[in-house]
Amino acid sequence: MLGLVAVTGSIWLAMSSDTLVRPEVQSLLSAWITCTFVGSGVLAWRRRPASRFGPLLLLAGALWVLTTLQWSNHSAVFSLGHLFDMVVPAVFLHVFLAYPTGRLEGRLERALVVACYVAGAGLQVLKIGLGVTAEDVLVVASRPEAAQWVERAQLVMVSTLLLAGTVRILVRRRRPPPVAHDRSRRVRSLLVDAFGLALAMLAALLLLALFGGPSFEAFRHFTFFALGLAPVAFLAGLLDARLARSDVGAFLVELRADPTQDLQQPLARVLRDPTVRVAYWLPEYTAWSDKDGNPVSLPEPGAGRAVRIISREGSPVAALDFDPTFADEHELLDAVDAAAGIALENARLRAELWARLEELRGSRVRMIEAGQRERRRLERDLHDGAQQRLVNLSLELGLLGRAEHTDAETRGRLLSLREEVSASLEELRDVAHGIHPAVLSGHGLAVALEQLAASAPLPVALDIAPNFGRLPEPVETAAYYLVSESLANIGKHAEADHAWISLVLEGPTLVVTVGDDGRGGADTEAGVGLRGLADRVEALDGTVHVWSPPGAGTTLRAAIPCGS
Repeated sequence: MLGLVAVTGSIWLAMSSDTLVRPEVQSLLSAWITCTFVGSGVLAWRRRPASRFGPLLLLAGALWVLTTLQWSNHSAVFSLGHLFDMVVPAVFLHVFLAYPTGRLEGRLERALVVACYVAGAGLQVLKIGLGVTAEDVLVVASRPEAAQWVERAQLVMVSTLLLAGTVRILVRRRRPPPVAHDRSRRVRSLLVDAFGLALAMLAALLLLALFGGPSFEAFRHFTFFALGLAPVAFLAGLLDARLARSDVGAFLVELRADPTQDLQQPLARVLRDPTVRVAYWLPEYTAWSDKDGNPVSLPEPGAGRAVRIISREGSPVAALDFDPTFADEHELLDAVDAAAGIALENARLRAELWARLEELRGSRVRMIEAGQRERRRLERDLHDGAQQRLVNLSLELGLLGRAEHTDAETRGRLLSLREEVSASLEELRDVAHGIHPAVLSGHGLAVALEQLAASAPLPVALDIAPNFGRLPEPVETAAYYLVSESLANIGKHAEADHAWISLVLEGPTLVVTVGDDGRGGADTEAGVGLRGLADRVEALDGTVHVWSPPGAGTTLRAAIPCGS
């Protein structure tokens, strides 16, 4: 209402002015600028109360109305309007650079705006005080020549700052937009073009005022029309944001059709932000995770990202991490919150399940590694302890048997005891080797399998690529025991004549194949040997498959990831 009253007043001032040229055109263009800036400011403030952009638009419209007081025939009213005349370009620069949040980006933009306010307001007061126009009631010292020099400097400075602002806006235009939708790109380009055109034409108008010319009045009319176009482009942006909320309905239909789908892509499409990221709150772990249960962190304040926490009954369910350009789209975010609430809760539960599975898998790996460490310790203790003592005992018995004072009967008994000790030592070595083969740690999987094939109860063909290198210890251990258990089963149950072993690296995966030409029909679930080894492989994210058709032998194939 105040805007309409102001427009009516400015039209009355124009039509009653004794100094205006073509007052009807000037009053219509002034009304055009006032209505577009005030109307857009009211809508922007209502749609985005937290943003400063709406109040800035209103401020620009209000100051423009104040400048129309120069049309008054009353000297005091004229002086008041003249005082704000050059503040308006600074406000326009501020508005266009502050889009869309109402806040200036970085020191450069703040410096441009502050300098424009100083040149526009400070030098305006100075030149008025020096008597740039005789009608002003604020003249302190009548020095019109000095006032004209100040005015020229002011026009040059303000026009230069406006052109610098235009360049800054064009640089922004070259940035890739945060949204992927073609319509949003077009609206954003329209806004940037309208803002840049308005600033450039305003700068040109000030320079034309400096040098004069017959085309000044006509160019001023075109400039005023261009200034009014900028808020209209902004209104188009608001309309586009409102149309974006209509996509929420389609999003809701999509969720009803498949409530278990991954929400990342649908949310990116609705919010028109391909960089959006969804995190889920896991209360059991008091941490955020992605959809697969992997831990993630939300961006810190000042990191150039916006975060929206979605809660249910006072407890956080999920968080949206998105481009801060959309932080003021509260209605759109509220609509997405309401539409995706149940789906996000379901996704959170799935993420929690994956986190528990990941924890269980990690627990299995830790248990296997702990068992392997214990195997190595036992093997080392047997080698360094019991085996060494039996070797020493065997040597002592041999020395006693060869002593001169030992009779024949005692020598025979000592020899028998030494043979028993040797047999016990061999059995202990076999036990230690079964607990953990030292050759595997010392020389690697290829050498350990060569030794294993050589001691097998049947002929074994070993196919290993030349220069087969070392692999991570858990992978080598799992592959070794898998082959060892397979050869033991072949020797006991397969009734086979031959067996074969193959080691192949397929990218980052080790593929182990063990086969025989036996009777087949193996029951892989009957015993605990292969099942336990399969658990070891699966704990490393590997897989084990067994083919054992009756009469056609048995083939075991294991694929074990070796890491990157």
